[in-house]
Amino acid sequence: MPEPTTRADAQRNRARILEVAAQAFREDADASLNQIAKRAGVGAGTLYRHFPTREALLLGVYKEEIDALDGSVGPLLTEQEPLEAFRTWARDLAELVRIKHGLGDALATPAAQAVIDATYAPVTAAIQHLLDAAVAHGDIGPGADAGDVLLLLSALWRVPAGEAGLTQADRILEMVVGSLPAPA
Repeated sequence: MPEPTTRADAQRNRARILEVAAQAFREDADASLNQIAKRAGVGAGTLYRHFPTREALLLGVYKEEIDALDGSVGPLLTEQEPLEAFRTWARDLAELVRIKHGLGDALATPAAQAVIDATYAPVTAAIQHLLDAAVAHGDIGPGADAGDVLLLLSALWRVPAGEAGLTQADRILEMVVGSLPAPA
């Protein structure tokens, strides 16, 4: 039996809820679901049909943002040189994960960890794509491991908030770039 299709209006409502929730969580990690529903222009029942718990909404936002980040690699590489695209992408990843870490215990459940773990492969694949482009461009040499680079990048989302933290993140990012294999 074929899977039921989601009505177009339900798809739009879900997308709108995720869009509004992402912004609301950036502004306030404790934003209420009722506030989000109101800002999205939907009833609370509509929100709860799509996301029965706060955790489900948080995970939906996180997955949506990871998917968008992964999809940004190609366009970045057409707009920027590979290493600059890597820097831009790494800053975007750090911001996304910093927001996720700010949500603390809300993303500490086994279900949340399963979703977060499932993002590892797409994120490392995106990093590898960026590294391969930098190798092909002659910016770096071959041999950098995307998993190792991701581990190094994890320092970016541990810097403090504010201008000083952003300055520190940029210094750390340059250390990561400097640690990549030199071109032959």
